[in-house]
Parts: sequence; C-alpha cells; structure tokens
Amino acid sequence: MSLFDMTGKVAIITGSSRGIGQAIAEEMAEHGAKVVISSRNIEDCEAVAAGINAKHVGAAIAVASSLSSKESLQNLVDAAHKAFGKVDVLVCNAASNPHYGPMATITDEQLRKTLDHNIVSQHWLIQMVVPEMIERKSGSIVIVSSIGGLRGSPILGAYAITKAADIQMTKNLAREYGPHNVRINSIAPGLVKTDFAKALWENPENLKASTAGAALGRIGEPREIAGAAVYLASDASTFMTGQTIVVDGGVVV
Repeated sequence: MSLFDMTGKVAIITGSSRGIGQAIAEEMAEHGAKVVISSRNIEDCEAVAAGINAKHVGAAIAVASSLSSKESLQNLVDAAHKAFGKVDVLVCNAASNPHYGPMATITDEQLRKTLDHNIVSQHWLIQMVVPEMIERKSGSIVIVSSIGGLRGSPILGAYAITKAADIQMTKNLAREYGPHNVRINSIAPGLVKTDFAKALWENPENLKASTAGAALGRIGEPREIAGAAVYLASDASTFMTGQTIVVDGGVVV
C-alpha cells in the first residue's frame, strides 16, 4: 500500500469550492479519502462535490460555511460527522484579504476581518476537531499559509501578518498535540494562479515582478500545491510536525 494512500480517512477542506482548496479536495479523493467541500456558496460547493462523486461515488459532500461564524463552522464539523462518522484531516485553506495596499490605508473593519478569518476561525476549527483526534491518537491538520508569511509586503501587509501567525500557530500546536500523535503542519505557497490572487497575476507588470526571482520563472497552478497537502495528510509524513513546506517555484526569500 502506498504511503500516500488516504483510504478510510475523512478530510474537511475549507475554501474548497475553487482554487487551491478545490485542487486539494480532488487530489485527496483521488488518493481514497472522503472529502467535505466547504465555502460560503453552496452551489459552488455542490458543483465540486458532484465532479468528485462522478469519479469516486459517495466520496464528497458539500457544506456551506462561513469563517465569520463559530456556529457555522461547528455545523461544518457536525455535517462531516453525520456523513462520514469522523474527521481525520482538517485543511484550513479558506482565507480573506479585503485590503490591497499599504497598511496605513487599511480600515479597522478590514483589519479585523483579516485577523478573524485567517487566524481566529482556524483556531476555532482546530479546537472542534482535535478532541476526537487525541482520543484516536491519530490526526493531521494542515494550514495553508503563504510565502507572504515569511517576508514583508508593501501591498499585502495585514494578510502577510496573519499568514506569519498561521506558521507560528503550526509550531505551537505541534508542541501541544504531538504527544497525542496529532500532527500539524503548514504549506506556504508562492504566487498561484487562482481567483483569490488575480490582482497579483492578471496585470502583466505585476506578473513579471512576481516571477522575477523565481527559479522556475513562472507562477504556480493550484494542483501543484495539492501534492504537498496529500503528503502532510497521509502516512507519508507520520514523522513530520510543526513544519512549513514552501511551494513557490524557487523564489529567494
């Protein structure tokens, strides 16, 4: 059996109706996992789940959920339990970036939204799934951070700060949950061709600047991040916790 086989595992992937989250969900299903597709828009979630179920019957369900509501996130976890009986893997992929520009121009509302969606909501979700993982002495949590969490940005400052916090959350919780054989790691993607990052790549000048320091000379595709998530969620990484995998095409930090 492959170390990357996820047969029998159940994974919640937030923000999985498109982009990196969708690619992660599809790849985990390819490796045998049951997946819970989640974002704010139920129609988009259902479309992704239908695509997965067409290839892997009964492998996916769709659940609408909002990062702004603790109750909504608990409903997401409850739906996973109702459909599949457990949660083995949590992928915290969904995030917000309501402000594009220097931090001097960010509003209080935008700052609070960025902090709440990118840090607090992930803390809530982890609290919701960890108890059962501790009881089973088995579980994997994957936080999708960003290369922005490892370096400064003149236009994505608040977002980058939250992504740095995600990396520190990974380190802290790895120490807390490691004795229970619950692992937590993060992925720091570079620029990836998603709708979320469109402002950074649809402009030719921005794209040129963004790829100037990349060894591969290009931006990434969502599926190129999914492999790292499967690695971290599967038995291929059972001796790895508290780490951040940078997937960025060779950008010098």
